[in-house]
Amino acid sequence: MEHHAQQAAARPQSDSRNTPLLPLGALMLAGISLGAQAQSSGAGAPAAQQLPAVTVQAAGEAVQDGYRATTTRVGKTLQDPHDIPQAVTTVTNTLMEEQQVGSLREALRNVSGLTFNAGEGGRSGDNMNLRGFYTFGDMYLDGIRDTAQYNRETFNLEQIDVLRGSAAMLFGRGQAGGVINQVSKTPLLGDRGKITGSIGTDDYREITGDFNKQLGDSTALRLNLMKRDEGSIRENAVTGTEAEVRREGVGVSLATGLYTDSEITLNHYYLKTADNPDYGVPFDSRTKRPSRLFDPEDFWGTRDTFDDSETNITSLVHQLRLSSKAELRTQLRYATYNRAYWAAAPSNTRAPTVDLTAGQSKTRRSETEDLTLQSDLTMRTELFGMKHELLAGVEYLKENATRWTLLNQGSAASAHYTGGVLNRPAAGKYSGDTIAVYAQDTIEFVPDWKFTLGLRRDELDADYDFYNQNTRIASSAALSFGETSVRTGLSWQPSADTHYYLSYSDSFSPTADLYQLSGNAYPAERSNVTELGAKWLLLEGDLALRAALYRAEKEWERNTDLESSAAILTRKRRTDGIELEVAGRITPKWEVFAGLSLMDADILQVAENRNAAGVATKADARLKGQVPRNTPAATFNLWSTYALGHGWKVGGGVEAKTERYAYSPSTANADNLFVNGNFKPNTAPAYARWDAMLSYEQPKWVARLNVKNLFDKVYYDQVYDNGGFTVPGTRRTVILTGEYRF
Repeated sequence: MEHHAQQAAARPQSDSRNTPLLPLGALMLAGISLGAQAQSSGAGAPAAQQLPAVTVQAAGEAVQDGYRATTTRVGKTLQDPHDIPQAVTTVTNTLMEEQQVGSLREALRNVSGLTFNAGEGGRSGDNMNLRGFYTFGDMYLDGIRDTAQYNRETFNLEQIDVLRGSAAMLFGRGQAGGVINQVSKTPLLGDRGKITGSIGTDDYREITGDFNKQLGDSTALRLNLMKRDEGSIRENAVTGTEAEVRREGVGVSLATGLYTDSEITLNHYYLKTADNPDYGVPFDSRTKRPSRLFDPEDFWGTRDTFDDSETNITSLVHQLRLSSKAELRTQLRYATYNRAYWAAAPSNTRAPTVDLTAGQSKTRRSETEDLTLQSDLTMRTELFGMKHELLAGVEYLKENATRWTLLNQGSAASAHYTGGVLNRPAAGKYSGDTIAVYAQDTIEFVPDWKFTLGLRRDELDADYDFYNQNTRIASSAALSFGETSVRTGLSWQPSADTHYYLSYSDSFSPTADLYQLSGNAYPAERSNVTELGAKWLLLEGDLALRAALYRAEKEWERNTDLESSAAILTRKRRTDGIELEVAGRITPKWEVFAGLSLMDADILQVAENRNAAGVATKADARLKGQVPRNTPAATFNLWSTYALGHGWKVGGGVEAKTERYAYSPSTANADNLFVNGNFKPNTAPAYARWDAMLSYEQPKWVARLNVKNLFDKVYYDQVYDNGGFTVPGTRRTVILTGEYRF
């Protein structure tokens, strides 16, 4: 009841018409510290007078948002998602903890309209579709590009924000589906700690730690640790080898100047993975369904297959409060991503063997290095009798990436893999420089009505080169793109609890770090999204409802498979959709998070590809009007909990998707996709996966039991979009978790 009342009392602050601009550093912490929320209401007082009260309130365990997030920076300035004229879904830390989520992929099951791609062609790792469009170029960490291909974890995340629709004006080059922004945990004032341990079926073992230490009046250190080992019911019957997850990570953050006009945060993130990757089961060429020639538990990997990576990300953030209504936020980041994998794609004719002779080997080694400098100025003012919320920024991005294909040395490949031993002599290298400037103004031109207009200009210069023993031997392309992006919206907020909007945004994606196929032969991908939406806050702000009706179109869609010879997938395609979402507390004991997405997707114009001689080849004309890959007609997710009293809580939910296609839409002869004149590509069946949870919570400790895939259903949640295979989802998994707080 106490948190329920506090949320209700804090809710009116989300109305930007009546709230002064608070220090962004203090507001960032508000999403994870109730003490910071209480402090923000007195922003006009001198900082020195506020510190003692903050210290007392923040000393205890931070009270989180529950399922309804009240703060996000996905719009470049910290605000309530309710006030953004675009659809936003936030997966909160509370939701992830109750579901015993470890990976980003598992957390995103809570996002309607999102599907999973199986890794292939250098695109393994986190690879999702949103509203039917790729998102691998739209992954961000604290607002900075994080598009390297690796498997992300959630132990150092406070929440995950999904801004739906094109967002190039805010974030730079990207796709039509939307932006997935991971929000890191940051230091709090006060001392607190939490140690969590979990054990489960299939050798599931995880331990995490979250420790915060106040070092002075305005200085604090936060440390997050994780180690997880996880087996699988899927194994190679000959060798007993299982698909495996072996991951460990550290997130450390030091902040000084908390709740003052000048806040500096230095943080470092480290993640190491040593998995045995699972590429699933083949499709049957006759039935176009997952093959029944083999058991769903068969695994084609061997003792020699592997997926190893190391990620290091260091960031320096400075938030400078220029006045009560203006702030400058600057970030400098240096990140390196090193990865090598050797996977076995399944065979549709041969059962798994002791070596790699049955399945097709999929190999890659990559090294990525990014340097980013980003600065945003936000200000609220009045001009010509109207209120303005101004945003202006600049960004510089330096990218370097090198990719190799590993040499095939037989069944003992991994035993010989030591750094560069298995690298082929020739390596493909990408180097790019991007400079961007952007500005946006939100004008309240009459009471309750706001108009938003933003423009961004990106200039990209990049090169692809091939090297042999560090000597340049060829250049495949020199790229130069200059693109302008726009974001606009009209909002009507007749009350603090109601928001109706109409928005338009576009995006672009040139042939840059994500593709190495077409050079300057084609214009950049172009996407645009029009969205009509409504957002309501009910029950004194504890429950958020939203609805959106949208149309998303994309031109010159590129192929994401680096091993393909076809650069263009479709010339133009469209998704029309409806989304409904609810998040928050219905009663003090009953919480819910649910989403429904209905999508009607079509290929409007088929692909056109040109060879080295400039000869154009069009895709099969019969593919026009067909449903694009991995775009189900409907998805639904639900998670709900009920507090029974005396510390007991019960919960559960479902994730459901209709069938999804897997095929290449750029093929010139699509005879194998049609049966008796009917379109019949490889198809992953519809499914519904049910989960359950029971917990007992006390102030200092928590015990929780999670059962994932309660009914042990065989289902397929990832598809290789070019059609060869699909990956089964998790079978029934039982996990027991204990947590100690201090």
